[in-house]
Amino acid sequence: MHAWQVERRKRTRHLIELGGLVVKAGIVDLTGDDRAIIFGALLWMADKLRSDEREKALALWTAKGKEAFEDSRSVGIDTHA
Repeated sequence: MHAWQVERRKRTRHLIELGGLVVKAGIVDLTGDDRAIIFGALLWMADKLRSDEREKALALWTAKGKEAFEDSRSVGIDTHA
């Protein structure tokens, strides 16, 4: 297999895993799979990360994410996309 194929597969897997997080968070169902809403929310997150609220947002989102991963593991849900 060529190096570019290996890199392409790694990138594809990474993108699938990120999409899986959007589904696991319930975003797809909560927005009715509205891509404009989802993209807008992601842009809002990016704005927060560029602002003076960056550290506060990172701390909050990290804590919530870790808690959700731990909760899903305790009930036997696969946390990998």
